[in-house]
Amino acid sequence: MERVLDQKAALVIGGGGGGIGRAITGALAEAGSAVAVVDIDRQRAEEAAAEAAAAGVKALALTGDVTSHADVDLFVADAARELETLDILVTVVGGQLAFVPAARVHEIADEDWNLMFDVNLNYVARAVRAALRTFLDQGTGGTIVSVGSIAAVAGSPMQAAYGAAKAGLASLARSVASEYGRDGIRMNVVSCGPIATPVAQAAQAQSELDWIPMGRAGSSREVADATVFLASPLSSYISGQSLVLDGGATAAGPFPTR
Repeated sequence: MERVLDQKAALVIGGGGGGIGRAITGALAEAGSAVAVVDIDRQRAEEAAAEAAAAGVKALALTGDVTSHADVDLFVADAARELETLDILVTVVGGQLAFVPAARVHEIADEDWNLMFDVNLNYVARAVRAALRTFLDQGTGGTIVSVGSIAAVAGSPMQAAYGAAKAGLASLARSVASEYGRDGIRMNVVSCGPIATPVAQAAQAQSELDWIPMGRAGSSREVADATVFLASPLSSYISGQSLVLDGGATAAGPFPTR
């Protein structure tokens, strides 16, 4: 990969040590960025940081819980201090079925609804606010990329809380773009369709992907490449947007129900 992020420093927060997050961490390092990687699993964070360091960049492993406000603030502060600057924030962790069961709207428990917002939107907002303060203090601008979902742009059968949270993420990106453009700060979302992570592959049969025009799930590397693009100067005039990565699914529609 071309080193389009030389001399930059990135924080990959939430699940940065596995699946999509690990692919993003590695791609950022290949593009030349120093990287701090956050995962709730210490071993996974350290393994991802070691792989990033092998690309010739400074790498830092951080461990904590994204649902903890104090932990999120510390992630941003520690990354900026240890990497000596912070130019890029990437938020990754999210999802539904790994956290709560599928349910119709009237059957969603309050605690499940709240958890969906905690792991898909609330921690992102916390991290974004902390990163914005850091970017403004540095005076050198910054870029934020959040991994989102096509559930934000269409109905989400049996996943209403997840879809609502991801829609909030897209709205947050538009607000950041509107408010901080003159400060040299951008925020965009990679809105993913089905991605072939180990967790998703275990739960999803190939027949469930037949509705996608390309006939397959995306790969973690494809999400990572889109993230590097949005984090880099290659997308310098793009802000407040949701880049849809779904093999043509939203173009074809409608989504299947279950």
